[in-house]
Amino acid sequence: MHVVRYQSSGGRPQAGVRTGDTVAPVLGVTDLAELLRLTAEEFRAAVAKTGPELPVSEVRLLPPLDGRGEVWCAGVTYERSRGARMEESSEQDVYDRVYSAKRPELFLKSPAWRLVTDGDPIGIRVDSGHDVPEPELAVVANAHGEIVGFTVCNDMSSRSIEGENPLYIPQAKVFAGGCALSTGIRPAWEVGDPKNLTIDLVIRRGDDEVFTGTTSTAQLVRELQDLIDVLFVPNDFPDGVILATGTGIVPELDFALQAGDVVEIAIAEVGTLTNTVEVGREPFSFLAAETLEENR
Repeated sequence: MHVVRYQSSGGRPQAGVRTGDTVAPVLGVTDLAELLRLTAEEFRAAVAKTGPELPVSEVRLLPPLDGRGEVWCAGVTYERSRGARMEESSEQDVYDRVYSAKRPELFLKSPAWRLVTDGDPIGIRVDSGHDVPEPELAVVANAHGEIVGFTVCNDMSSRSIEGENPLYIPQAKVFAGGCALSTGIRPAWEVGDPKNLTIDLVIRRGDDEVFTGTTSTAQLVRELQDLIDVLFVPNDFPDGVILATGTGIVPELDFALQAGDVVEIAIAEVGTLTNTVEVGREPFSFLAAETLEENR
């Protein structure tokens, strides 16, 4: 079962529950933000009450965040990530120290309206030249800082920009099409051990697999609730927040994404995410247009 946002033909986005090939509205709820304002116990009770089912083929599945929701990211939480950042950077000790520091690296990735989802394009900057996907387990927390679910995140990254100077991280991380989430939130109570999930990445270029990688959340050096707790110390998230927990898969320095590459991510028990690479901001102008339409 996954908690989703979906849109029927001509209708407004609706919070729902997907089970197999069907989706049903959550009764008495329109937005996911309404669900994420609830306590974990209330959230579980709410998604258990659904209306008439529709075939998934008859709706459009949307990114699983809306309202004032935000996506944040944690960095350098896997040994492979530490090594990759040190390889590319002119300031290697910054990444070595943050890996074992008490305070994690956390940064704002995207507001809800900028997100793309499964089947949408993902973006790379026109002024980068060296970009990679970062497959990550993403934790979904409600407004009370409780973990209520998990989803799949692709935290796209410009290695060339971040490597030039760590102060350029916002430019290396925040750009059109730079954050993709899978369409569903897998409820926390349905995931046996989130610190023991396999993460797989495949990048296809035409008929060829040009990169594959596998890791496990068992390699994550931070505790999930600890990351959420640090995030909530200075901030309120009245409509919930999604925190991507870092990547344990980074291609070698001689690999870079190209336009047309297809990026496939799968996380056991959580979901899948597939996107095709586009360059520049123009392919993502639909995000602003759709937000304007929803708010009319």
